[in-house]
Amino acid sequence: MSEQPAPETPPVPAQQRITIDMPKELTAVYANVAFISHTPAELIIDFAQVLPRTPRGKILSRIIMSPMHAKMLHTALAQSLATYEQQFGPIRLPTNLAEQFFRFPPPEGGEKDE
Repeated sequence: MSEQPAPETPPVPAQQRITIDMPKELTAVYANVAFISHTPAELIIDFAQVLPRTPRGKILSRIIMSPMHAKMLHTALAQSLATYEQQFGPIRLPTNLAEQFFRFPPPEGGEKDE
């Protein structure tokens, strides 16, 4: 039998650092509602703001990403929330979010919220 040379292992590329620039004119927005939809190729997340006791909200930003990047975001958010809860304690959610935060004014002549 003849000896065959061991197959060569391809070199592992060094990790490349990426610099992300944040534009000076970038405005941060507060969103308390997200609408999520998808196609076979992408996930679309519309971030909106609805103020309590107002009947209308406004979409402030739309993010479109691939399913793979959405899954990576999901993992990153889960890790970040776990770290947050380790530091500050559990995040407690009301049992009925919509009712707690977005009660609409009663119709004319209706009951008032307490």
